[in-house]
Amino acid sequence: MKKSRIGSWIYIVLCMIFLYAPILVLIVFSFNESKSRAFFTGFTFKWYQQLFENELIMTSLFNSLLIALLASVISAVVGTMAAVGISKFGKRARGVIMNVTYLPVLNPEIVTGISMMLLFVYFKNLFGFRLGFGTVLVAHITFCLPYVILNVLPKLRQMDQSLFEAALDLGCNPLLAFFKVVIPQIMPGITAGFLMAFTISLDDFVVTYFTSGSGFKMLPVTIYSMVKKKVNPQINALSTIIFLIVLALLVIMNVVEARRAKRLKQN
Repeated sequence: MKKSRIGSWIYIVLCMIFLYAPILVLIVFSFNESKSRAFFTGFTFKWYQQLFENELIMTSLFNSLLIALLASVISAVVGTMAAVGISKFGKRARGVIMNVTYLPVLNPEIVTGISMMLLFVYFKNLFGFRLGFGTVLVAHITFCLPYVILNVLPKLRQMDQSLFEAALDLGCNPLLAFFKVVIPQIMPGITAGFLMAFTISLDDFVVTYFTSGSGFKMLPVTIYSMVKKKVNPQINALSTIIFLIVLALLVIMNVVEARRAKRLKQN
């Protein structure tokens, strides 16, 4: 038994090193005084200062955060409505719809990016609009929606349907019962879908590259154009900030979820 535990701990430690050693190196070298990627020559915050003074990166970061927030919010709302609708179908129809829903998840991003670009170029020739904010937002909502649906549907299956019927019996109309009973029950799924959509949208490069056009700058595309020549230490600083923010959000969500579960258990 002891040997088994020691082996498990060694396996976990090796996995953690494999996963997080590159991020640790990135964080350390974001404070490196020189541009060297091999030797640490001294501690400095100058790359962080230059990062916040870089107008191109700041504009791209703002655009990426705005698109990710809007895409995840819209996907959470529309995806929840779609999941509720899908849950009402029969088994065979639901299976067909779920297979169609899985397609954007399984489809290679390069195919999604090119197909969305061709669609937007077709409509551009018809109506004369430019590729930019609107096209990127629509594209991001398209590939974020399935993740919300796939997170919300299991929570709908786990929910006790008699609670909704009881709310109707006690005087609630269907809409009020939905918001008062169903939404709180499936909120963990909605939150998980929202966070997944936000992360995927913020991280996406391929679809963004094909649908953003030349006048609208997104962070992944900007970073790609910068690192084609040489990795700028400002990118290390930016990556460190994003990693720490995501880590903080993850910790906060876990704490909130743990408190919610504890409160439900006490009740």
